[in-house]
Amino acid sequence: MRRHYLDWLRGIAVLIMIEAHTIDSWTQVADRSRPLYAWGILIGGFGAPMFLLLAGVALALAAGSRIRKGLSSSEVAARAERRGWQIFGLALLFRLQSWVVSGGSLSQVLLKVDILNVMGPAMVAAGALWRVGRSDRARALLLVAAMTATAMLTPLIREWAFLGVLPDPLEWYLRPSPGRTTFTLFPWAGFLLAGAAVGLWLDRVQDPEQERPVALRLGLIGVGVAIAGYGASLLPPIYRETNFWTSSPTFFFFRLGILLALLMVAFEWNVLSRSRALPRSSFIRDFGVSSFFVYWIHVEMVYGVPSAAIHHRLTLEQWAVAWIAFTTFLFGLVRLKQRVTQVFHASPRFWSKSGVLPRETG
Repeated sequence: MRRHYLDWLRGIAVLIMIEAHTIDSWTQVADRSRPLYAWGILIGGFGAPMFLLLAGVALALAAGSRIRKGLSSSEVAARAERRGWQIFGLALLFRLQSWVVSGGSLSQVLLKVDILNVMGPAMVAAGALWRVGRSDRARALLLVAAMTATAMLTPLIREWAFLGVLPDPLEWYLRPSPGRTTFTLFPWAGFLLAGAAVGLWLDRVQDPEQERPVALRLGLIGVGVAIAGYGASLLPPIYRETNFWTSSPTFFFFRLGILLALLMVAFEWNVLSRSRALPRSSFIRDFGVSSFFVYWIHVEMVYGVPSAAIHHRLTLEQWAVAWIAFTTFLFGLVRLKQRVTQVFHASPRFWSKSGVLPRETG
């Protein structure tokens, strides 16, 4: 059962990702003190955790599907771990592409820690926890415990001096280093672990009509988590050093709560779209289905040589126009990719040569 509301929410994450990258790369320094820029950065900060959460959800849903097809728990865990290592390999390939397109120091570009570098190991960890758990309840508890530990340890890890003995490329995965890390395992891996726990809950429901109460409960839990996270930020800190916007567990849970609430919103939007009470917003779902493709092609367009002429040179008004135009351009590439893929898979010559029948559609 394909959950279209997850595609829709992933499409929203794509739009936020494009907004975050373009406003960061193209806006001139003089406009970065304006409130609109601050709001743009704040909204942009929800794109990456949304991708990680949805990746965890997809991992758990795929695991449940494989269990129903007869695979053993160990086989399911092995596939999840293998997928994590594949993502990690793609992360290195992506960094190599960045060096080929825009140049720079090969070691610095290749070893930089980006979202795929975190997503891959987090998937491996989720697969390992799946292997340890003997039931869905036990797995969910393990995932939530690991997610909580990831968030709560973040301020401590960023202060532990003994981590300095690690080789720099390994330390970059644990705590930020200017120019070397965009993401770190702590706390970012926690969003994927949380998503895997959510996916276990969603996988228990295979009837779309029975999924609505689950989505509602997740949304209400999310509202509660967000309120608790924000409320905790107003209490005296329990850490010697922490920053609400970067390392604080309170901000982690605040964002996590909002993301869970957005799952409920996405579900309701999908229901209303089917009833034609609201626009179907198919372009958003198209972005969601092609999210990895969009991520892969657009980052170097935004930060690399292709757009070097406008780096840090646009006013916020000019950026807004450029963002809309660039998003439209990317959507055109998504539709082109879809058409090429359809033609490719429908080609009798291809399937006769491959000896494999094309998948039926309709």
